[in-house]
Amino acid sequence: MEAFLTPEIIGAFLTLTFLEIVLGIDNILFISIIAAKLPEAKRQLVTRVGLLLAMLFRIAMLMGISWLIALQKPFFEVHNNIFSTAVSGQAVVLLLGGFFLLYKSTKEIFEKVEDPSSDAPTTTTKAELSFGQAIVQIVLIDMVFSFDSILTAVGMTNGITNAFWVMVAAVVIAVVVMMLFAHPVGKFINKHPSLQILGLSFLLLIGFMLLAEAAHLSHTKVLNTTVGSIPKGYLYFAISFSLLVEFLNMRRKKGTKA
Repeated sequence: MEAFLTPEIIGAFLTLTFLEIVLGIDNILFISIIAAKLPEAKRQLVTRVGLLLAMLFRIAMLMGISWLIALQKPFFEVHNNIFSTAVSGQAVVLLLGGFFLLYKSTKEIFEKVEDPSSDAPTTTTKAELSFGQAIVQIVLIDMVFSFDSILTAVGMTNGITNAFWVMVAAVVIAVVVMMLFAHPVGKFINKHPSLQILGLSFLLLIGFMLLAEAAHLSHTKVLNTTVGSIPKGYLYFAISFSLLVEFLNMRRKKGTKA
């Protein structure tokens, strides 16, 4: 037991747990928007199931870390004067995830702007079908977000004794924290249509970031210009700033009504 209580392990555990929660914000946002398509009674259930699946998938990936590392090796290459790339399994997953987020976000924005009534299921059959579709979509996006989360965890705990258990504990604690806040956050977003559009816009940004990351991991060059990745700090700053402006606007509107 004392082997788990060294300052190095405790520091790594606390830092990693915090980062897992931050990286899980994308997941919470996606799950909240998907859950909003279901009846009120099923939203909390699909949120918990989605986060539980995310936790199990991350632990499974930790157990198969050698498989995850193998996905970083290129299996297809193209090299010429105009275009050059070395595609890996990880890049393919991020690429598909990016296109999925772009498609899903664009579709949801269109429905909310052009057909707001589409948010509410009208029949039991449709609700049940939507629940199944929600779980499938959550599982797919969990796969994409898990890569970022697990690679961060492996990099941070490299060389630390009992690293596997430190990573598992951090993932479990982070998911439990997200479970506590995911449903209230989802309810708050659903009460404010402007936040729904803002959240979907964030997912568009994340989808574009995944495409850029896939190209960067593949060492893609176009006309001898390397495609770079988008620093996550820039993305989270843009999201935080947008939310701050939106909350100030909501506060102003509330004060005007009063």
